[in-house]
Order: sequence, then structure tokens, then C-alpha cells
Amino acid sequence: MHLPRPTAPRLEPIPKVAERAREVMESSFANAVNVIATIAHSRPISKAFGEFAQTILFKGDLSRRDVEIAVLRMGWNCQSVYEFGQHTLIARAEVMTEEEIYLVTRPIAEGNWTASEAALLQVVDDLYSDDCVSDATWAEATAHFSEAEMVHLIAAAGCYRMVSGLLNSTGVQRDEGVPDWPTAPTPS
Repeated sequence: MHLPRPTAPRLEPIPKVAERAREVMESSFANAVNVIATIAHSRPISKAFGEFAQTILFKGDLSRRDVEIAVLRMGWNCQSVYEFGQHTLIARAEVMTEEEIYLVTRPIAEGNWTASEAALLQVVDDLYSDDCVSDATWAEATAHFSEAEMVHLIAAAGCYRMVSGLLNSTGVQRDEGVPDWPTAPTPS
């Protein structure tokens, strides 16, 4: 069960920070102005989060695709439309199809996932539901992922659970061009 999400910001984005973020993101496929300008209310958290998120997204051992699948799944599980929408833009631009993005929101068996992707999704689901990966899920996941990749996967899921909670709780609103929840693809 999820609590209703705020429909307006509980913390307004800081205008000067939003202006700078808008300039920096002008040529980017992503538009994360509101989150940057909201987290900026706490400079130390903003700085630490930025460094950690960049490491999670671009410097760890998992593939970019695996990271985006994990982030999208956690955003869906947490019902964080902002998080899901931002990472939909990233996933579309880099590593996933529209259908795959939609399937992240469905039960694992409904997708045409590889065995490693299904295990990854189950790791995220276990962490979301109980903050611990079950023995069965661990055994399946470690058949596909190295120890370093497991640390990265768990850290990615945990990081984006925290981000989802922050975004949901502060009422960060989707920026222009950031999509809502995906809809089922139309059959061809």
C-alpha cells in the first residue's frame, strides 16, 4: 500500500539553482532541474548524492542496461513517477525499448527477460519488499553476477529507493518533457 503522493512541491526548487541546472541541461535528453534545485536545500546532501548517483550510474561494475533496469524497477516499486520518468528518458536514449520500459512495471514472468535480467528484477523486488535478498534469489543472481556486480546492484537499488522516497516526500514535480507512467504497447 502506498500513501498518496503530494500533488505540489513541499519544498520549492531554489530558483537560482534551477536556472543554472536548466543551462547545464540545455542540450541533454534528460531534464532533472526540479530534483537538482530541490535537493540543493541541503548543500552537503546535494554534493554527496550527486557523487554517489554518478558512481552508481556510470562507474560501477554492472552494465548501463542492468543499472537502468534496476533503477526503473525500484522507481516503479516505490511509485515515484519523477524517478521513473527521468530514468525512462535515460533508458530510451541509451539501452532499452519502450516495451521493455513498460515491462519493468509488470510481473517478471510477463517480460521476455534474460535469466540474468529476471534475477536482477527479483533482487530489486526482494530489497523493496524486505530490505534483504532471499537465499533463493541470491543463489540465482550469483549464478549470473560477480561479487562486485552484486554489490553494485544492491547499492543501485538502495540508492534509488532513497531517491524515490526523497522525491515522493518532498513533492518534486516532473520537469517539462519528463514522461508519466508507461502505457502498454499497442500490438502490431
